[in-house]
Amino acid sequence: MLHRFLTAAAAVLLAAGLAAPATAQTADAKSDSANIRKIYDEALLRGQSYENLRYLCQNIGGRLSGSPQAEQAVQWGKQTMEKLGFDRVYLQEVMVPHWVRGPKEKGSFKAGKGNQSVAVCALGGSVGTKGKLKAEVIEVRSMQELRDLPTEKVKGKFVFFNRPFDDRLIEPGAAYSAAGDQRRSGAVEAAKRGAVGALVRSLTSALDDNPHTGTMRYEDGVTQVPAAALSTLAANRLSEQLKQTPGLTFELEMGCQTLPDVKSYNVVGEIKGSKYPDEIITVGGHLDSWDLAQGAHDDGTGCVQSIEALRLLLASGLRPERTVRAVLFMNEENGNRGGIKYAELAKAAGEKHLAAIESDGGGFTPRGFGLETNNKATVTQMQKWSPLLQPYNAGNLQPGHGGTDIGPLKDQAKVLIGYDCDSQRYFDIHHTAADNFDKVHKRELELGGAAMASLIYLLSKYGL
Repeated sequence: MLHRFLTAAAAVLLAAGLAAPATAQTADAKSDSANIRKIYDEALLRGQSYENLRYLCQNIGGRLSGSPQAEQAVQWGKQTMEKLGFDRVYLQEVMVPHWVRGPKEKGSFKAGKGNQSVAVCALGGSVGTKGKLKAEVIEVRSMQELRDLPTEKVKGKFVFFNRPFDDRLIEPGAAYSAAGDQRRSGAVEAAKRGAVGALVRSLTSALDDNPHTGTMRYEDGVTQVPAAALSTLAANRLSEQLKQTPGLTFELEMGCQTLPDVKSYNVVGEIKGSKYPDEIITVGGHLDSWDLAQGAHDDGTGCVQSIEALRLLLASGLRPERTVRAVLFMNEENGNRGGIKYAELAKAAGEKHLAAIESDGGGFTPRGFGLETNNKATVTQMQKWSPLLQPYNAGNLQPGHGGTDIGPLKDQAKVLIGYDCDSQRYFDIHHTAADNFDKVHKRELELGGAAMASLIYLLSKYGL
C-alpha cells in the first residue's frame, strides 16, 4: 500500500513540475511522504494541543473581547510561544469593543393564569431592557414576512423570528449562513416596523435548552431595541402557545451594555524562513470567545492548533523555507478588529503573504482545506498535493471559504485557506454554555494540527 501511494504521489509531483528528472521526483515524493509521517508521529505521540487547550479553557475560560479573561489569554499565548522557542514572539495592539452581558437574562411568557420561564440569552452587542420589558409577540419565519405585515400588527410588540435550520443541507454551516440574517439584522428590521424588541430562534438544529448567542448589529438612525436568543425548545414552546393564545405577552429582562473600547492585542509567533524569509505563511485562530462557556471549539482549538503547527515543524526537524507565523487574532466574534489590524500592518510593512490558513470550525476530525482564490492555477497546483494528505484523511482540497480573521488579507495573499473538519456536531454547541473543554476529543484535535502543519510544510517547500 505504501509503495502504491508513493508511486501515485510521485506522478502527481511530476505533473506539477516541481523538479525535472523522474528519479528526483520519486525522491521528492518519498521525502515528502516521510516528512509528513514525521509530523503525524510527533502530533499523535507527543502532541501538545490538547494540554494547551486544557489550560486555556479551564484556567482562563471564556474570553470576550475587552474582558480580563481576554487579557489573560493574550499573556498566555505570548508565554506559550516564547517557551516553544519561536524566533520571534510579539503583540500587535488593537482597540476592541467592550460589551458586557450583566446578570443572567430572564425570559417568560404569560399564557392563561401562569408564567412559563424559557431559556434565553442576550445577543452580543444588544442593548439592555432597563428593567422588565413586557409586550405581545408576533411570529415570523422570514424578513420578507415581517416586511409584508401591516404596521399595526408589529408596532409595540416583540418580533419572534422562528426560522429553523434547513436540515436538508448536508453541511450545517450552509444552514447556519441561511438562517443567520435573523440574528444579525432581526433587531434592526423589527425596530424599523415599530417593534420593541427581537426574539430569535437559536441557530442550530439541536433541540435543547441551550440558547445560542452571537453578534448582532444596529443601524444609525434606527431605534436600538433589545435582541435575545431563545433556545430551540423555548422557541417551539412559544410558537405552540402563540397558536393557542395569539395575544400572549412575553417578559424579557437583560442588563447588558456596551462600554468604551478597550486596548487589546493580537499575539504573533514567527519562525523565520531558511531560504525565502520575505515570503510569509500565516496560520491562525481567534483568541476571543463568547462569555457563556470556555470557548473550546470556538475558537480555542484553532488557537492551539496554530501554535502546534509551528511546533510540529520544529520538533520534526523541518525548519520551513518560507517564514511561518502563528497568529492568535483578537475580536473575531464581535468586530474582527484583530484581523483587520493584522492586514493593515502587513500592508503598511510591504509584506508578501504567500498564504493564510485559518482554523475556526471546531477541533473535529480533519477532512481537508477550503481554498479561496481567484487564481484557478493555484487551486490546481495545491490539489496535486492531495495524495500526500489522503492517507491522513486530510486531502480534500477544494474551492471554499478561508475565514473571517484572514479575510482582510484577501488582496495580499495568493490564497486564503480554511481548515475543514467534520462539522456535523459543531452547531450543537456553537456560541452556547456547552462549548467547553470536555467536548473536545484529543486525537481529533491533534490530527487537525498535524494536517495544518503538513500543508504548511508543502507550501513552504514548493511555494505557489
